Amino acid sequence: MVMAATVKVVLGSIAFGIFWVLAVFPAVPVLPIGRTAGALLGAMLMVIFGVITPELAYAAIDLPILGLLFGTMVVSVYLERADMFKYLGKLLSWKSHGAKDLMCRICLVSAISSALFTNDTSCVVLTEFVLKIARQHNLPPHPFLLALATSANIGSSTTPIGNPQNLVIAVQSGISFGQFLLGILPAMLLGVTMNAVFLLCMYWKLLSVEKDEEDVPVEVIAEEDVMSHRFSPATMSHLTSLNSQELNSTMESLTVRSSSNLNRDSGYVETPRNQLNLSENEIESASSPGVESTRNSNASKDALGADSSSQRREESVPSRRVFRSVANGITATPNVPGDAFSFHSSDEKELGKRWKRLLWKTCVYLVTIGMLISLLMGLNMSWTAITAALALVVLDFKDARPCLEKVSYSLLIFFCGMFITVDGFNKTGIPSAIWDFMEPYAQINHASGIAVLAIVILVLSNFASNVPTVLLLGARVAASAAAISSADEKKAWLILAWVSTVAGNLSLLGSAANLIVCEQARRSSFGYTLSFFSHLKYGLPSTLIVTTIGLLLIRG
Repeated sequence: MVMAATVKVVLGSIAFGIFWVLAVFPAVPVLPIGRTAGALLGAMLMVIFGVITPELAYAAIDLPILGLLFGTMVVSVYLERADMFKYLGKLLSWKSHGAKDLMCRICLVSAISSALFTNDTSCVVLTEFVLKIARQHNLPPHPFLLALATSANIGSSTTPIGNPQNLVIAVQSGISFGQFLLGILPAMLLGVTMNAVFLLCMYWKLLSVEKDEEDVPVEVIAEEDVMSHRFSPATMSHLTSLNSQELNSTMESLTVRSSSNLNRDSGYVETPRNQLNLSENEIESASSPGVESTRNSNASKDALGADSSSQRREESVPSRRVFRSVANGITATPNVPGDAFSFHSSDEKELGKRWKRLLWKTCVYLVTIGMLISLLMGLNMSWTAITAALALVVLDFKDARPCLEKVSYSLLIFFCGMFITVDGFNKTGIPSAIWDFMEPYAQINHASGIAVLAIVILVLSNFASNVPTVLLLGARVAASAAAISSADEKKAWLILAWVSTVAGNLSLLGSAANLIVCEQARRSSFGYTLSFFSHLKYGLPSTLIVTTIGLLLIRG
């Protein structure tokens, strides 16, 4: 491609430079507007500077990629509601045999979940689980957070829906879901294994230290708290019930009030048994409106001449049952006529809700499995994901707004701005000029060419981020490989997917998944900070080794 006019080259470079700075450093003090606004600003500058026309800017937005991304996010939201990620969290601590076993589990669960639900989603969900489990077992969180982030990146390389750059590659290359999976799966399996081995070797002494519980204060984390975390903004709902202290204080206050009122009004002689009966009756009145009607009917009997003391004896027996019901968190009133039917009806409703919940969760899992099978069969990926998302919306049979509000629309807008900005930068001719210089040395039909290509992708992925790197190099790398053979073209796309994804493990800024783990850990109740240099210390050697080993197993 011929270089554009000098003015367009300069202005286009300025617009792309602003986009790059805000994408890599979203909180830059000069303009702290964030990644999404930075992408829109870069796109707008490309149009205002005349680098790209408004019509071409709209045409640059890849709707199939946006549709696939939207569909997978909606499916992930419903899977979260169906407790899929809660079960993944349970796998991390189920019959664990120490710190090293936990490390291997985190690597495996993180890799598999990232391949199916995207690496960003897995990191958002599992970070809190990992922190809680590490605190529960009195373990240092640093190596486990590294295991989560790095394994998520490696595992996400396996499928087109594992990360955003794979979505771009799958749509632009036309490679089917099954071919993509089979081409990278061997490299991913060995890569995750090697990643776990490196982590165990580097932190073996740290994971082998048995800390003395008397010397190190440990915060006790209940098993329910470990498993109750959800990544969505919605909080877990819990049944409210009186605890023993609240119940005792309520009993004492009601006893004092009821006995004083009764002694003042009727001259009734107070005894401990009468105090209990009166307080129970007031609890009964507060817990159910049906008891008030019973008391009113009893009062009418008093007006007709019934003996008040015998009436108290008659009420004392059912009131004990009410007291036990309140203590157990049950608000039914057994002394109301038809109370047996009320208990039976309540149990039936509760059982019906459980079966309905189980049926709905089963449908969510079946729809998700159906989506994966459809993708493996080679159906259109974006429409398959959107169809699965809408099927879950219909099966939920309620207003879908709360679930749709959890979709990251800012990410979709970021992609729109990035498509326009990168397309405008491509029209300046700078990426083509750079590739023309590198192409003779980056042919994938020999080992040295693959090594050069991998280094270029690795450097650009950490310099310009992995998705812009794929957008800048994808078509050029594929065209160069297609001149050799169709098999080499497919292999070039897969190499681009593998290297650009694993490159995210090199530094903390190399992948959004790394930043998510770091930010989630910092904002959690534990307040742990994963520093840039502590990540780089492990990320640099492991990324180079895992990338090299994986390149030997990529099949075209």
